[in-house]
Amino acid sequence: MDHYLEIRVLSDPEFSEETLMAALFAKLHRALGARGQGDIGVSFPRYSLKPGDTLRLHGSANALDELESLAWRKGLSDYCQCGKISPVHDVKGWRNVSRVQVKSSPERLLRRSVKKGWLTDAQAQQRLLTMQTEHSELPWLNLRSLSTGQAFRLFFRHGDIVDTPMEGEFSSYGLSPTATIPWF
Repeated sequence: MDHYLEIRVLSDPEFSEETLMAALFAKLHRALGARGQGDIGVSFPRYSLKPGDTLRLHGSANALDELESLAWRKGLSDYCQCGKISPVHDVKGWRNVSRVQVKSSPERLLRRSVKKGWLTDAQAQQRLLTMQTEHSELPWLNLRSLSTGQAFRLFFRHGDIVDTPMEGEFSSYGLSPTATIPWF
């Protein structure tokens, strides 16, 4: 995690910042999945209630070079401004960026449980009476599942800033429940 690459989505009258960031992130997800190394993490340095306009990739210079050789941003170059792979500077600390799964639709979850054979229709109806929809104030991206084609929201959380880095693997989303990225 000694290098980074920063990509900023540009303003466009036809596409919102969120739409462009989601498209960029979907392409990154496919590229990270194709690499299958788990050595590149992501952060959104300008996040608030939305991811913001900047995606930062963290990893070794070799890992980032290898990712860039895949030309994974093809088709988005007119909508993005990409910096150079650079050494990390002035680290304020380390933080974890992880996925948070929000159970936003109890009905959908119970339909799935019935379809899988885990519950009967009667059991699902009984559980529905006690389940509540979860809401989250976390930033999220609208994505589409590569396997099912279903649209979903990928919620993510930037953890607290800590003094020491933690090792671990990153998912094909560049997120990890344990590994940290440098925060600067």
